[in-house]
Amino acid sequence: MPAETHMEKGPLDRQAVFELVRDQLADILEIEPSSISESSSFAEDLDADSLALIELVEGLEEELSERSVGFRIEDEDLEDLRTVRDAVDYVVAKLEAG
Repeated sequence: MPAETHMEKGPLDRQAVFELVRDQLADILEIEPSSISESSSFAEDLDADSLALIELVEGLEEELSERSVGFRIEDEDLEDLRTVRDAVDYVVAKLEAG
């Protein structure tokens, strides 16, 4: 069974959103997904610059637009996302709001 099947259309739970954010970040930063936790700070812990965060946003928007039409992370909200937990909370709230 392909790994993608757990990502079928349907509501994403918080853990699935975390895994999505973590896996996207790991690809962008070229680090092990296991080294990323919800408490990881983008700047201090992961050394993610603003370009990496923009790539993360684009990747999440692309991935999530299939589930939530028009899913978008607003540019002005980006500066409030300082940790992985911030990003997960933001995405979960946006998905629940529909």
